[in-house]
Amino acid sequence: MSRILIIIGLIIVAVGVFWPWLARIGFGRLPGDIMIVRENFTIYIPITSGVVLSVLLTVVLWLVNR
Repeated sequence: MSRILIIIGLIIVAVGVFWPWLARIGFGRLPGDIMIVRENFTIYIPITSGVVLSVLLTVVLWLVNR
């Protein structure tokens, strides 16, 4: 369990470090991500980005546990 938590922490750190580059290639603004902008508020629902991130984490954790 501790190994999995360490790996998840490292992945979160890597995403934080590489976020400026990920934003340039369009991660976070993929088709299927919903963004509603009004005068007083903005709602951002990253459906597609969440699915892509989930698939990537599943593959990484599957490879680690193999």
